[in-house]
Amino acid sequence: MGLFHEYVVNGNAAAINPGRIGTKAAAHLVRSVSPGGCLQLRACLRDTSESDPFETFDEVIDARRTEADAFYNQLQIDLPNDDARLVQRQALAGMIWSKQYFYYDVPEWLHGDPSQPPPPLERIHGRNHEWKHLNNADLVSMPDKWEYPWYAAWDLAFHTVALALVDTEFAKSQLLLMTREWYMHPNGQLPAYEWAFGDVNPPVHAWATWRVFQMDRARQNADADTSHGDLDFLERVFHKLMLNFTWWVNRKDAQGRNIFQGGFLGLDNIGVFDRSAPLPIGGFINQADGTSWMAMYCLNLMRIALELADEIRFMRTSRPSSSSTSCTSLKQ
Repeated sequence: MGLFHEYVVNGNAAAINPGRIGTKAAAHLVRSVSPGGCLQLRACLRDTSESDPFETFDEVIDARRTEADAFYNQLQIDLPNDDARLVQRQALAGMIWSKQYFYYDVPEWLHGDPSQPPPPLERIHGRNHEWKHLNNADLVSMPDKWEYPWYAAWDLAFHTVALALVDTEFAKSQLLLMTREWYMHPNGQLPAYEWAFGDVNPPVHAWATWRVFQMDRARQNADADTSHGDLDFLERVFHKLMLNFTWWVNRKDAQGRNIFQGGFLGLDNIGVFDRSAPLPIGGFINQADGTSWMAMYCLNLMRIALELADEIRFMRTSRPSSSSTSCTSLKQ
């Protein structure tokens, strides 16, 4: 960003690559708009060169608009109010727009790029040095794409419930992603956010998993009226969340009293002490809000376990007997 600033603001033409190659690019257009006037800019990204890339521009835009209208007309069939439909559509557009590629290889960040000057030695023992397994290179839902790309595991859990309205598969993939072995710490902790993966946030992943599973099942039942839901997804996340729950019990209940401490577990951003760091006077803070979050976590895990157990029972009771299976095989 500094190089763009040098070129645009200070007029330093040497700040950009004269060969017009690199990993970053920006469009720079200067236009004047008269008072009360209107200016329309058109941009077209293509992988081939054409003599007139804007020849079908209006037709393509109209077609995409018609498709989007048809999609939301079906999605918002239960919203009779025009203003409510517009608000929801804009909100969902913001969620979709905030998908972004996120790349962070912690070992590479700690030791530096071999072709570049080495990083300061303090980095080896600085933030995120305990997350050497972490290598993120995925499309992730970002809280603040306008600020800079970063994800927060508990923010993302809330994102998935909204995204499940328009892209259930992406919502499920995001919940699975945070529990994968290149994200989740070997000790069971979920990565908090880029500037301090070891921070502690409210455990809402199970709640989001259950809600997205329900929404996906309702959609499937509307199509076929026979679906039991994506039980493979539910089981995969549940298995990893059991590891995460064990981490909570072992690491955040210092006195073994089911009173949980440490981290950002409330709904406030500002406090007298940094609850993610040792207190300046020693000791620790028992957090009632953290304990209530864990009670909710228990209930959510129990609900998922009951759903999986019920499906196992259904499969066993509906399975044909061995004699019937043998007869069927012989007939085939």
